[in-house]
Amino acid sequence: MDEQGRSTIVSDGLSETRLATEAFTRNIIWGADTVPTPVMAENAVTDAATIPPPPAGYYCDISTFPPDSEWDYEGGYGQALEQAGVDDTAAPASPSPAKNARSLPGMHQTDTVDIVTVLSGEVWCLVETGETLAKAGDTVVHRGTWHAWRNRSDAPCTVLAVHISVVR
Repeated sequence: MDEQGRSTIVSDGLSETRLATEAFTRNIIWGADTVPTPVMAENAVTDAATIPPPPAGYYCDISTFPPDSEWDYEGGYGQALEQAGVDDTAAPASPSPAKNARSLPGMHQTDTVDIVTVLSGEVWCLVETGETLAKAGDTVVHRGTWHAWRNRSDAPCTVLAVHISVVR
C-alpha cells in the first residue's frame, strides 16, 4: 500500500532471489517468517533461494525443470538439492521397497507442505509407492513426504509452488 493506504505496485521486474542448477531454476517470489503473517509485513525472502522456508513461515516460488535428457539426472540431482539447502537425506538401499525408493536420484523430504501447480509442460511426481504425471493445470500436494521430480518430456516444465513450514 502507498502512504494513503491504497493498493499500489511495488515491484515489476525479475525475481531478485534466484538459484539456477542443472536440475531446476528456482525463483522465490514472496515469503514470510511467521504464519499468520501481518498483511503489511515485508517480504521475508533472503538472498538465498533455498527450498525450506523459515521454520514458521512459507515461500512462494516459480521453478522450471529442464528435460532430464539435457543434464545428468542420475548424478546431478543430489548436488542441485544441496545447493537449494536440502540435506542429503536419502536413505540407503534396503530390503523394503519404500526405503529403496528413497535412494532414487532427487528423492528428498522436507518439513513442509508443498502445494505445486504445473503452469506449463509436464513433470512426473515420484513418491515411495509410485509416480504420476502432472500436466499444465494439475496440482500436487506433498505433506512432508518423500518425493522427487522427473521431466521425461522434451520441453521445460514450469511450476508454481507454495512451501509452508510444518512440524512433525
